[in-house]
Amino acid sequence: MTVVINLVVSVVVIIILQLAGMLFFSLMTPFNDLEELKKGNMAVGLAFGGKFLSTALIVGVAAYSNTSIWNMMLWFLVGYFILVASYWIFELVTPGIKISEHLQKGNIAIGALLCFVFIGTSFAVSSLII
Repeated sequence: MTVVINLVVSVVVIIILQLAGMLFFSLMTPFNDLEELKKGNMAVGLAFGGKFLSTALIVGVAAYSNTSIWNMMLWFLVGYFILVASYWIFELVTPGIKISEHLQKGNIAIGALLCFVFIGTSFAVSSLII
């Protein structure tokens, strides 16, 4: 019975961390991500999907490599902080390109690049968690 309870608690914590991560990412953009998705904005869809997958990779590796829920949450926060920092670093190293404006305008090239920046960063960060 203890195994089942631990599993349920772990799944609930993983879902909460994933949703909290996505909410925080949504708050970072000056536009409403869901509204842009409803409009069919492919650039926002790519960037948002990259955020979702990268957040899932970080929380998944943190869950896999830690036996304590507290350690899992700590490593997720470390990895997530690095993901957020990667967005701002990407913004800094692309002078003259306001990322959020290009996403809102539907620039698929920027959305795809940002998607892979997030995914690549999450793979690199995940290797540090293990």
